[in-house]
Amino acid sequence: MFKHIYRDMMSMVKHLPYGFLIGLPVATLLLWAMDRARRRKGEPPVSKLPVAAFGIYLSMMLVITFLSRESGNSKGFDLELFSTWGINDRNNAYVIENIMLFVPYGFLGSWAFEKMGNFFRCLALGALTSLCIESLQLVTGRGFFQIDDILTNTLGAVIGCLVYRLFLFCGKK
Repeated sequence: MFKHIYRDMMSMVKHLPYGFLIGLPVATLLLWAMDRARRRKGEPPVSKLPVAAFGIYLSMMLVITFLSRESGNSKGFDLELFSTWGINDRNNAYVIENIMLFVPYGFLGSWAFEKMGNFFRCLALGALTSLCIESLQLVTGRGFFQIDDILTNTLGAVIGCLVYRLFLFCGKK
């Protein structure tokens, strides 16, 4: 299983520069929009590093989930819960990879947006983001819509949020 995870991660490395290049303008637009909204409310400017890191991460995640796949090779859906785990090492690797993909979402999102540090908000946003990705993969034919992916991605976001909260807790001591 770990051999598959390692191989899959190494195959994604070549796509990361594209994600980073797309992420720079995304992060800039995100910072601009957030600062503008905060100024209207009379609030201090947003913390630049966490928001920029989140914007770049989102772009990299979208490149991995869409642009790194061939078009039209896996159109379909699977609505059976837990249908992926336990079949073979390859499918088990996909489950672990889906969790790992969303851990930074929960961590960086909680760091960038104070409200996302709330466990239930992070859970809801992780599920919603994953549902959007899965739906777009189904529509574009660049992936296979699986309910398991939504569950594992959401779990990854929650783990990332909990790790962030653990960092905060340890930092206060």
